[in-house]
Amino acid sequence: MPSSFKELRVWQEAMQLAVQVYRGTETFPKHEVYGITQQMRRAGVSIASNIAEGKGHRSDREFTHFLFHARGSLLELQTQLLIARELQYLSRRPRAESPGIS
Repeated sequence: MPSSFKELRVWQEAMQLAVQVYRGTETFPKHEVYGITQQMRRAGVSIASNIAEGKGHRSDREFTHFLFHARGSLLELQTQLLIARELQYLSRRPRAESPGIS
């Protein structure tokens, strides 16, 4: 098992997703800056953060606990993406172009 959270593929992909969320929400309406924009960004950052925090704990049990928190944040983000689509803040793109936001 990798010794650093930075070596974990899941953390690396979560980091890419967080960046995609920030970029994808840049064009959201200004009145949403403290609404869904902030919620999506916090959830996106939380995924990678929980993976890193869990890796810093001493036991596999604690690490697993934080992985479940990361999964919860991922499901929050998925819900928020669906809402953003319904509000037409995001357009539907093929998965190949944007794997994190599709």
